[in-house]
Amino acid sequence: MPTTLLAGTPAPTLAVVRPPAPWAVRAARLAALTALPSGLWRIALGVGIPVGFSGTLEAQMTAHMPGWGTVYVLALSALAEALAFLTLGLVRPWGQRAPHWLPFIGGRRRIAPATAAVPAALGALAVTLITLYGATTWYDPAAMGNPEAPHGLAGFLMTAAYAPLLLWGPLLAVVTADFWRRSRR
Repeated sequence: MPTTLLAGTPAPTLAVVRPPAPWAVRAARLAALTALPSGLWRIALGVGIPVGFSGTLEAQMTAHMPGWGTVYVLALSALAEALAFLTLGLVRPWGQRAPHWLPFIGGRRRIAPATAAVPAALGALAVTLITLYGATTWYDPAAMGNPEAPHGLAGFLMTAAYAPLLLWGPLLAVVTADFWRRSRR
């Protein structure tokens, strides 16, 4: 029997949206993993593992590693993976209600669908544009076209580590669209 907030007004339920389709759950899981390979590559760079840079470019890339450069690449990798992980909130119950640790509303207050869908849609657009720009300029002289940039196996590994990021934006977009479709009343 639902409780009431005011006389005759039922309390909001936590069952907000219909369950996601299996394909949407798989897409969300894949989106959460797309940032992992590039993060691992950056961590390798940050802890001093040679990743193929040479000459002055290597000196620039490793000038503060270990040190603040290591902190930077670790923080960047953690941030990217945390943002990618948030995609799972669009297919999990924890993305539909306020976290338990929030005072007063934790675990009881429904999150409005637009509160999740709008930032997710903007994030999908931003990540798509950023990664497409990165892909179109990947071999420019200031990037991998630089003779001191990783080449051969090291260049292939770096490219393979960053390539999954191209999927992040589109996967987030389709999961967001599915979430919005399911959450409409």
